[in-house]
Parts: sequence; C-alpha cells; structure tokens
Amino acid sequence: MSDSVVRVALLGGGTVGSQVARLLTDSAEDLQARVGAPLELVAVAVRDVNKPRPGIPSELLTDDPFAVVKREDVDIVVEVMGGIEPTKELLEVALRNGASVITANKALLSEHGAGLHEIAFQNGVDLFYEAAVAGAIPLLRPLRESLAGDRVQRVLGIVNGTTNYILTKMDEEGADYDEVLAEAQRLGYAEADPTADVEGHDAAAKAAILATLAFHSSVTLSDVHCEGISSVTLRDVEAARDLGFVIKLLAVAERTSDSGIVTRVHPAMVPRSHPLASVRDAFNAVFVEAESAGPMMFYGRGAGGEPTASAVLGDLVSAARNRRAGASGQAQSIYAGLTPRPVGQATTRYTVNLDVVDRPGVLAQVATCFGDHDVSIQTVRQDTDEQSGRAALLIRTHAASEADLAATVDALRDLDIVNEVAAVMRVEGEE
Repeated sequence: MSDSVVRVALLGGGTVGSQVARLLTDSAEDLQARVGAPLELVAVAVRDVNKPRPGIPSELLTDDPFAVVKREDVDIVVEVMGGIEPTKELLEVALRNGASVITANKALLSEHGAGLHEIAFQNGVDLFYEAAVAGAIPLLRPLRESLAGDRVQRVLGIVNGTTNYILTKMDEEGADYDEVLAEAQRLGYAEADPTADVEGHDAAAKAAILATLAFHSSVTLSDVHCEGISSVTLRDVEAARDLGFVIKLLAVAERTSDSGIVTRVHPAMVPRSHPLASVRDAFNAVFVEAESAGPMMFYGRGAGGEPTASAVLGDLVSAARNRRAGASGQAQSIYAGLTPRPVGQATTRYTVNLDVVDRPGVLAQVATCFGDHDVSIQTVRQDTDEQSGRAALLIRTHAASEADLAATVDALRDLDIVNEVAAVMRVEGEE
C-alpha cells in the first residue's frame, strides 16, 4: 500500500450495498481504530447512476464496474451485486489486479469458489465471504479457523429464512402452505418468484460452502442433493406434531464411512427437544458436531440488509488488517480430499405414511417388504376407517440408507394392499 488509507470499492448499491456504505461512514472512527488506518469508500458501481441512493455520495457512483475493479488505487473490492456473470469475471479481474475481495455471493461461490480461491492465493490477496451463509451469524470463520484443530463430523442447519418462516407458521397457526407463502410474499420474506427459496436452491448453495469449509474438501452445488418444501402439506406438519417433531428445511453435510461426504437439502422432522426445533420465523441456525468440541450451535438473523452488511464489515476489517500487515492470502483448505458421495449413501431415520387396505395380514406384508430391503421398523401406528375398509399406517424406521429406503418405497407401491404411499419424511437430530 502506498499510504495509510485502505481504499474500498463497492460493486452493488442496493439494500446491502447501501447499508455497507452507511456503516463505512457512520462507524468510520471505530473502523479506523480496529484496522489501524482509515477506510475510504472510493467508488460504487451500480446499474443506474440516476437512481437516488441515500447515504452514497453521487460522485462515487459509476455504471462501469470493470473500470472500478481495474483501478490501481483500490485495495479491497466488496461485491454485493449478485449473479454469476459478469460478477465472476469482475472478481477475477479484481483479484488479479491485487485487490482483496469480500463477497456475499453464495451462488457464485458454490460453483466457482475453488477457482476464485486459487486466483486469490496466486496474487497474495484475500477472498472472504462470511455474509454468503447465514447473514450476520459468525459461522464460516469459526469453521475455517476456530475448529481447524478439530474434526467436524456433521453439520446440520436451517439456512433459509423464507422456508423457516413458512414452516413455522404452518406448525404454529395450522395454515396451509399456499396461504403462508402468499403471506410471506406480502411481508417481503419471500420473493415474487420464490423458487430459489422454496425449492431449496438457495439452501443448497449455502450447504456446498459449509461442507467445503467443514470438511476441508471441495464440494460444489452439483454435489448437493436438493429437495424443497413445496410438497409439505399441513397433514405432514400435524403428523409430525403428534409425534413430538417439527418439520424444518435442513442443510445436512456429514462424513461417510468410506472417506466421503454426503451433502443434502430437504425437509425433515426434528425432535422438539433439539435446539434447531426452537428456531422460528426467518431466523437461521447451524448445528455443528465436532469430535473434540462436541455439539455447538450458531444462531441469528440469516438475511436482510443490516445483518448481511454486518458480516461484510467484519470481513472488511479482517482484509484491511491483512493489507496493513502485508499478509498474503491463504489458499483454500481442501487438504482432506474427501469425495462427494450420492445421497443414496446417506443414513438416517424415516417416517413412512401408507394408505392401505384394512384386512388381516396387511401389517405382515408391509413388514416383510421393509425387511426384504434391510430397513428395520421401529414403531407402527394404525388408524382404521371401518366404513371405507382402509387404514392409515404411520411407520417409523430405525436408521437406514437412502438407497434402501427408496427401494422399500418402490416395492411398497407395487403391493396390491397399498393404495398410496402418502408421505415419506426423513427424521434428523435424534440421539
């Protein structure tokens, strides 16, 4: 650095970008004390320079982001514009030009994080992204640094606020999915097109980042099995409640016995005694199980302008300190080399809800079907409708592989005594 000022450029001036700019101004003295030098905002790249942006001086605005990342006087580039292209190219240019990069872009990192890390390492600069997962919750740095001497076994998290809000309302108010989704859109918790949230794509991108950091191995978005909550019914929620569970959309990453990792996102039943069960509304939480440290949970607001900006500022302070100290960027830690495995290798417990014919021998046939596919039944609850001649079976299993459970369900559908496999739900968080 040519002098004592750390110069910062922003890519994006929306909800998060404007909050970052505001905090740089409002907290200037504190930030200077923490860094040891003033932080100066020198440019903000936006799509429309004529749009009013309170808190951002108009002379800093530009609609040419490539000019910003090519500036020789920029020490740190903060990216909060989102998207894959041209964002990926912009960050590559910034890193090669010697600027450290702070980003909140989970989609970009889940697909191209390894390449960006390599460029950062080659150019001796930092790539930080605490805001990319779970907003203001200090999570990624503990995984990367605080637990570096431990061995993480499993990560289990609620990392999407929209879906957690919807499932909370379904559980607590007895409202159906469509009704709560519409309410979430009115309140601004869900986008007009909620697909990325409700189908699990947002959570899957975050799961890939978490798995990479927790297990020091390369996991990309394509390695994550993904299911959303759009098929979760009020009947599912009520059945879970009757059993002492609550349904959550979980991101799960865990080691397998053959030096692999399975990473998955899907709805699951969580015991109400588990810490994750009490995470309500749009809050996020991640439960980490480590070999020596044991279980621990990180909890807080997972989205929004101010929480995300808080995480960005934390990374900004760290990157600025490194610039002041002349510290080099560190390569991505993927030394463990664990191999991503298909979801069929995951092992958990399940509930299977069957609509069957009510006649002697049905339970025996169903139990045989489970046994033939190496899935052990823990409990069975039967509700009979004598007038219709049908019965509802709610079956809970012991731990079984996804592959064996899937084969069991396929075989059940072929039985003439089974009218319908009404629902299959994973159970996570049981001792």
